[in-house]
Amino acid sequence: MAHSDPVAIIDKRGIVLGWSEALQRLMGYGAEDVVGRKAKGFVVGDIPDEAVTALSGVVTLRHRDGRTMELALRACPLLEGEGEPQRFLVTVSEPGTLKPTVAEQVFQQASVRLSAFDTQQRILRLNTKASQGMGLAETELVGRPLTDHTLAETSASLLLQHQQKVLETGMSVHFEGYGGSLARGGEHAWNVEMWPVRDAGGKLVAVGMAAFDSSEQHRARQRLALLNEAATSIGTTLDVMKTAEELVTLAVPGFADFASVDLLDWVLGAEEPNPNAEQTDVVMRRVAHRSDVGELLETAVPIGETDAYPPFSPPAQALAYGHPVLNRAGDPGLDRWIAEHPVRAALARKHKKRGLVVRSLLTAPLQARGTTLGVAVFARGVSPDPYTADDVALAQELTSRAAVCVDNARRFARERSTALTLQHSLLPQQLLGQAAVEVAHRYLPAGSVAGIGGDWFDVIPLSGSRVALVVGDVVGHGIHSSATMGRLRTAVRTLADVDLPPDELMTHLDDMVIHLAMDTSGGADVAELGATCLYAVYDPASRRLAMASAGHPPPVVSLPNHVAELVALSAGPPLGIGGLPFEATELELPEDSLIALYTDGLIESRDRDIDRGISELCRALTPSSDQLETVCDTVLRSVLPQRPADDVALLLVRTRALGADQVATWELPPDPAQVAAARQNATEQLAVWGLEDAAFTTELVVSELVTNAIRYGHTPIQLRLIRDRTLICEVSDGSSTSPHLRRAHIYDEGGRGLLLVAQLTQRWGSRQTALGKTIWAEQPLPG
Repeated sequence: MAHSDPVAIIDKRGIVLGWSEALQRLMGYGAEDVVGRKAKGFVVGDIPDEAVTALSGVVTLRHRDGRTMELALRACPLLEGEGEPQRFLVTVSEPGTLKPTVAEQVFQQASVRLSAFDTQQRILRLNTKASQGMGLAETELVGRPLTDHTLAETSASLLLQHQQKVLETGMSVHFEGYGGSLARGGEHAWNVEMWPVRDAGGKLVAVGMAAFDSSEQHRARQRLALLNEAATSIGTTLDVMKTAEELVTLAVPGFADFASVDLLDWVLGAEEPNPNAEQTDVVMRRVAHRSDVGELLETAVPIGETDAYPPFSPPAQALAYGHPVLNRAGDPGLDRWIAEHPVRAALARKHKKRGLVVRSLLTAPLQARGTTLGVAVFARGVSPDPYTADDVALAQELTSRAAVCVDNARRFARERSTALTLQHSLLPQQLLGQAAVEVAHRYLPAGSVAGIGGDWFDVIPLSGSRVALVVGDVVGHGIHSSATMGRLRTAVRTLADVDLPPDELMTHLDDMVIHLAMDTSGGADVAELGATCLYAVYDPASRRLAMASAGHPPPVVSLPNHVAELVALSAGPPLGIGGLPFEATELELPEDSLIALYTDGLIESRDRDIDRGISELCRALTPSSDQLETVCDTVLRSVLPQRPADDVALLLVRTRALGADQVATWELPPDPAQVAAARQNATEQLAVWGLEDAAFTTELVVSELVTNAIRYGHTPIQLRLIRDRTLICEVSDGSSTSPHLRRAHIYDEGGRGLLLVAQLTQRWGSRQTALGKTIWAEQPLPG
């Protein structure tokens, strides 16, 4: 055919139907040489037959003499009636002489990657952006399946899968392709749109694809997701070490190849920082580190050890500046810090041989409430991309959240330590030996975040060789509860010195708690300062145990050769309620009985019923010949969980009894002549006990006390001597009026008796009884 331009006509199968003279002059082939042949034979490269009709742009063709030529092609369909085009007009010209259409310019110059695929999922067209992304010229890609040229940014299998879906359904699809994490910044994320391409007859002939680089948006979403995760995964416990571990676990591998947390030493202690401390190097302790690459875990600073950071080092600079410091490979400060540390330099050389180098280092200070606690270091050694300004902002946000959690944990640890110290200082440091009982005790602070509670116990010696046993529990936790516990313990000791019966003591203690609550809270909520308490008095002479409870669990008693049982005790209301009475319960116990007083933390927990706890306690107190210290350990092992949620106080008591040879009792008629007989009886009893050296003082005490009882008291009158660790003289009568010590004037005929008793004895006092009162005096045993 004749045509002023080099043109050819090709059918849709790629067979040449026409060949112009101008094209013959350009290519060297005559019409007789090419008509009827496949046009792809003149194209350099392997392309499908039908792909020739889709060629546009610069294409490499083969001249008849064998040389190759870069020519510009443009294929246009020839419309001949309705239906799919059967023939195409292909115009050939020198590169640059063929002016592209506006549509072609839009396609080639688009800022997104545009491409077209045939129904066999082979490449038909690519724009410049798509060709550059795949690293090959369009002529090298056209006609070849995508699986031969897998994209680095997205998976070819994913593309083929969605292309097939378009071909099968004829519907457009949209999907996102991701590559890597924030720490693998060299890979990209893509938003991909695919749609069906149809001819004039509506037949699906190709699939179009547009790919938008959404890496920045994807990384922004990753950063936001990391921050959201930080809100739930950092600070799950009030533990400094655990919080630091949570930070590095979150950062690796999503944000860094290696991360570490170093804290100033004072953070791990109970002290506050010293602002006047001067030091050249910053000393910090490694508390956590993590690596996504096994070799990087071999660091210069093992966990738990300290290291000194010179002023030019990134960690020291981050602390000094108060904001994150970003370093890249080759920065003088970073290189010097590594080079001047022997261990760090040796590890750097070792890692470098494996291709692991610090490409980018981000050091952020841990600051909370205006206090610097330490630094977090994030490093990328495998990732090709360095940290950016957005990464710096993310690191600052992560470390800020972690720092608040670390500071909360530090403050909790300090308050817990303070409360525990206060608690221990307010509890008995040692329980002096008692003739009435043998005692052993345990106190375990709570293992929960609620803090130390207000549990306490005490053993108080009383007159007449008796002993008071106390156990209590203040509502709440923390320093306030410990302080309240100390005030209650002091109050109980004060009331015990008055020698009140258990039920009366509880009434006075209840009033004191109410007044205390009104003083501290203005009466807003008295119940908030409530407490429970159990007060018991054991008399070794009568072997009777009297007790009263203010809302406290009853004791468990194990009689010799009997199963331990819970005492049927009438429990009154907790202290601080007011208005309700307290009742006393009395038991007579044989010698060597075992009594267990405890707080509810021993027998009650969220996952254990109180009845089960009491049963376990009773089984653990089965009579045995073990020492009380051993029994204490057995009870804790058998009854308690590994980490109690509440404080636990346990007081074990083994009773003793005074033998008949240690007590002498005389009933006295209300006759003044009986004073001499009482002195004689006391003197004879002291001789039996071998205490003749105490006879003179004892006669004076007996004479004075018996005389007062006969003169001012009522029947019955009784004299009792007790030989225990001291010599005790007791005179009881039916009057409730207690004598008062006073100083007699020069002309007074009486009033010097009690003053004389007070001067001659170790201590003296009076106590109310059910029938009246008892005046007693103690003196040390001779020798």
